[in-house]
Amino acid sequence: MTTPAGWYPDVQVPGGMRYWDGQQWTEHRTVAQQAAVPQPAVQQPQTHHEDTGGFSLFGGKKQLQAENEELRQQVAALQREVAQLRAELQRLGGLDALALEDEKRSIADQIEQLRVQKASLSQQVQQAGVQIVDMQDQAGLQDVGLYQYHHPAESSVQLSAALDVVRAQIKQCVRDKRAIAATMNFTFNNSAAKGRKFVNDMSRIMLRAYNAEAENCVKTVKAGNLSVAQSRLRKAMDSIAQQGQMIDLRITEEYHSLRLRELELAADYNMMVQQEKEMERERKAELREQRKAEQELKAERERLEKELAHYTNAIRMLEDKGDSEAAARLQDKLADVQHAIENVDYRTANIRAGFVYVISNVGAFGQNMVKIGLTRRLEPSDRIRELGDASVPFRFDVHTLFFSDDAVTVETKLHQAFANKRVNKINLRREFFYATPAEVLEVLKATVGEVVEYRSEPEAEEFRLSRGEIDAVL
Repeated sequence: MTTPAGWYPDVQVPGGMRYWDGQQWTEHRTVAQQAAVPQPAVQQPQTHHEDTGGFSLFGGKKQLQAENEELRQQVAALQREVAQLRAELQRLGGLDALALEDEKRSIADQIEQLRVQKASLSQQVQQAGVQIVDMQDQAGLQDVGLYQYHHPAESSVQLSAALDVVRAQIKQCVRDKRAIAATMNFTFNNSAAKGRKFVNDMSRIMLRAYNAEAENCVKTVKAGNLSVAQSRLRKAMDSIAQQGQMIDLRITEEYHSLRLRELELAADYNMMVQQEKEMERERKAELREQRKAEQELKAERERLEKELAHYTNAIRMLEDKGDSEAAARLQDKLADVQHAIENVDYRTANIRAGFVYVISNVGAFGQNMVKIGLTRRLEPSDRIRELGDASVPFRFDVHTLFFSDDAVTVETKLHQAFANKRVNKINLRREFFYATPAEVLEVLKATVGEVVEYRSEPEAEEFRLSRGEIDAVL
């Protein structure tokens, strides 16, 4: 019988046949029919074989169709598996792409963070470099005794800016080596290098001593002793120049003027503080005076109200008894009380109303000084007696004391007229002026017109009696 094309003896199954598709062995096998002649020896399959076109020896047509259908199903199954594998590969490829994008974004974020960290580190390095330079500068300034200490003017809004400018100029003067001067031609043991070192060391020591003295002057200066502190600093400067004559060592005038300006700012601040305290004391005294006036007016009104009620009851009783003549006499007193109440109410409501006074104290202040002021007290003489308390050796003499509906304006005009003769030009509540009572009278006439009563010559009774006792003893 003829063997169909592609079928060869199966070496693994005796009497079996296996199909060769031209490239490789397949899984298709069959059992060969018994032949009369011996089977040829098994030969290796060749790549090309002739198609004999017969198949009846190995099964019928149905069997071949069944095998072909099975083969197609296997091929279809393989194709489906390949499609699934391809889809899975595509899916895995997409996932890899997404993972790659995520990885790229993560790396980009890390790069950005590293860039920010680098910028921050660069800024820190730059700041550290500035701090190192500043520390080196501070060390150089401190080496010559220039420290950052608390200056009184630092607390002042008006003076702090000027202080910052002066301090910057002082530091720059030291950096530029313009604070102290000395000769550069000095030799030590015939060595110019040693001579320069000696001059530099002495310059640093002397500048340090001068700066320490300047700092002490700033810390100890008071409102009224600026000249003393300036003289002290000048003596320190002269002492350094005297001790450094051999090398012509001296503090420069430029640097000395800057330290004097720093000293003046401290004195100015202390003066401002003293003025504020003085003004605060005067404001408190003024408030006390105002409260006393209000209390006196209130007490006077209560007294007048009681007196008014007393006269009203008395008039009613007299009228009930039929004593109209006595009741008429009390009516006049009742009218006086009502008028007094109206006056008190007016004084209470009108805070500008009060008494203007001109007083002097020859024994305490001399002939050419007066005090011009006002009081709203019900009894103005009480205020004048308080001014002549134990703080002055003698009582004040009153030259004039008159009531005005606008005492504030009268007092202001008198103060303005003698503004250039004011004793205390800082605290305006200190109302003393270098003027005689006669000079004040002329201005007072021009201000308020006719003055009813005015005494130009002070009595100064206590002062004159005291002088008489002293002369008698001498």
